[in-house]
Amino acid sequence: MTLTLDTACELDPRVSLRPEPFGALAYHYGNRRLVFLRHPDIVAVVRDLADHGSVRDALVARGVATERWPGFVSALESLRNSEIVRVR
Repeated sequence: MTLTLDTACELDPRVSLRPEPFGALAYHYGNRRLVFLRHPDIVAVVRDLADHGSVRDALVARGVATERWPGFVSALESLRNSEIVRVR
């Protein structure tokens, strides 16, 4: 399944986010992966995903400009493949 703007996602409960000046480190306690989230905006969206009905809703709530949405969808798809976020 490919992640889209209409996909409902959430941070995997086995993942811990540690804030860093560049964004955050995401550590998955199940698969032991460490992933760098390289921008504070993606960290904020990842944290908020569970509070919204779709990726689109999370991006709108965070005030992310629409021209940046494709990059966020791509980043979230990568995080889904790493099991950092999951589809609800």
